[in-house]
Amino acid sequence: MATITLSKNKIMRQKGVVVLPLEEYNKLSERAVPEYHLAGKAARDLDTLVSDGLRDYATGKCRRIKSLSDLD
Repeated sequence: MATITLSKNKIMRQKGVVVLPLEEYNKLSERAVPEYHLAGKAARDLDTLVSDGLRDYATGKCRRIKSLSDLD
């Protein structure tokens, strides 16, 4: 059996520690982010939107803004 040493100060700063079996952690992490599977026209539309956005970014057509008022 391995021994684990934890700093009390670090635990207090991070507001606690959770110890889970790896299998349970994997199940929780899979359910944390919803997974969507698109098919047909919805999938093609999304692929087009992403490829257009990546192309715009690569050609420098995107800019960083701090608020929506910077779009004017």
